[in-house]
Amino acid sequence: MENSHPHRAIVELCKQGDRKAQFELYRLYSRAMYNICLRLLNDAQYAEDALQHAFVDIFSKLDTFRHESSVGAWIKRITINHCINFIKKKRLTFSELQEHHTPEDGECGGGDYALNVDAIQKAIFMLPEGYRVVFSLYAMEGYDHEEIGQILGVTEATSKSQYSRAKAKLREILRSPQNVFV
Repeated sequence: MENSHPHRAIVELCKQGDRKAQFELYRLYSRAMYNICLRLLNDAQYAEDALQHAFVDIFSKLDTFRHESSVGAWIKRITINHCINFIKKKRLTFSELQEHHTPEDGECGGGDYALNVDAIQKAIFMLPEGYRVVFSLYAMEGYDHEEIGQILGVTEATSKSQYSRAKAKLREILRSPQNVFV
């Protein structure tokens, strides 16, 4: 059981109000959670704010954590919820797909260009907010379109169309002759 929850002792100390344990839990997860916030919010200041609010929430709700999943998954869920709530407060609007777009075979790959992680990450940050959020939740965080629809209050079809458009826009950005990332 200890192997499936490697940070159980730290979590239990945090529940008792141990500040050193709280700092250690923050140290273990803050960088990864910040990266999620940055991908979703595309603004360093907003990402920092969301991260801090998420950890306040995490520490205040830690007594409800029952080790039924990993603490990392639980922290990630709270962090993503904070980002999504922030986006909703900004009244993010999604456009419904008015034309049906079906990716062609081979549309996602190929080409005579080499990409690196930094280039792709910068291109993702250039996506319009709606595209970036859906793309990040689907491709990077592993949510399916039904879940994304529920989280963002849009239809599953809208989530799929935003994802499809995000992929097309990413290809356009990355293939652009003005692309300085490659």
